Amino acid sequence: MTATTTETPPPSPAAPKAPGAKPARRRLTLARVLLIVAGGLILLSLVRILTGADQLTSAGQISASLGLAVPIGLAGLAGLWSERAGVVNIGLEGMMILGTFGAGWIGWQTNPWLGILAGIAFGVLGGLLHAVVTVTFGVDHIVSGVAINLLALGVTQYLAKIFFNAGEAQTLGGNPKQSPPVDSVPDITIPGLSDGLTSLAGHHWFLVSDLAGILGGAITNLSVLTIFAAVLFVGSWWVLWRTPFGLRLRSCGENPIAAESLGVNVYSYKYMAVAISGGLAGLGGAFLATVPSHIYLEGQTGGRGYIGLAAMIFGNWRPGGLAMGAGLFGFSDALQLRNGGETVHALLLLLVVLLVLLAAWKAYRKARFQAILSGITALLILVWYLVTDTVPSDFVGATPYVVTLLVLSLSAQRLRMPKADGMRYRRGQGK
Repeated sequence: MTATTTETPPPSPAAPKAPGAKPARRRLTLARVLLIVAGGLILLSLVRILTGADQLTSAGQISASLGLAVPIGLAGLAGLWSERAGVVNIGLEGMMILGTFGAGWIGWQTNPWLGILAGIAFGVLGGLLHAVVTVTFGVDHIVSGVAINLLALGVTQYLAKIFFNAGEAQTLGGNPKQSPPVDSVPDITIPGLSDGLTSLAGHHWFLVSDLAGILGGAITNLSVLTIFAAVLFVGSWWVLWRTPFGLRLRSCGENPIAAESLGVNVYSYKYMAVAISGGLAGLGGAFLATVPSHIYLEGQTGGRGYIGLAAMIFGNWRPGGLAMGAGLFGFSDALQLRNGGETVHALLLLLVVLLVLLAAWKAYRKARFQAILSGITALLILVWYLVTDTVPSDFVGATPYVVTLLVLSLSAQRLRMPKADGMRYRRGQGK
């Protein structure tokens, strides 16, 4: 009897890549994010030592950056919820305006917590209006968003003249452009540790003092709303990417026809997403009215809804990248509050280094035109840095907007928005 042996077939070779196929993009893992953050901190520390601009990483600068980043981040998170469900929300600015008015109107009459809830409720109303117009009636999302921005501005200006310019409100300091003062929201400071980190940052040691300044700014006079905003970022990530509800909502922004075929009520999910979006934007407006200034003030949002939208795009429609973008824009906005001209001048040197690294990377990737353009820009900025001692105040005021344009132009090639974002949807259109 002859024994038969079975040979294991050799593993099949990997299928060759199609000509011209793009290489797979590397995932941005936590280790890579931490490596990028560490590299950025080392560069920032080197620039601080070379230029003597100690305000770059001081506790005051970091604390101011957090306060300015929170409303931008909440506006971006609002846009994230809406656009993940397929509804473009250009009306974030208007919903933030409604939030500032609601918090100022109710806050001075009762307490800041009820004012914050009123700001959220006013933002939800703005979001529901946007949902009715876009989801139910199928109006273009951009047109609806711009209309909401104009409507919110006009309505709040009209109501402010009625409620803040008469009676007790006028006696307490109200006028057609602002509300009476709102009580403060509690702050949190870790005693002992905060003072120790501030003292360590005062030595101006390389990297160590920078870390101490950043940590000290993050635990000194920290508003409760700032902590709540951080919880909202983590919670949004968990709900949208780790729950069945989030999966269904995101499917409405990727392929609503396929979602409908699986039994998802696309209309309901879009309505919920845009209502949550309005509430988050309203919370961002309420933050402005209760934390930094303690009053509603006409023009208080200052375009933060649009900057939040840019932070969301920079973050590639994800909470982590959005948080980084909001922090960057908040940091650049805080520069004008703390010895802005000299500090922004020091950042020119950091920008030169980043552009040189970008030019080297583009040259490695055979993108010669972009490499040459980055190198020439770096050279021009270096000349500007060497022949000047400060930056004009007009440019300092425009720093957040310049950073917005620069970041979007550099990151635009790696963005991927939800496939059905902004597209009109009708139930049963796939049949």
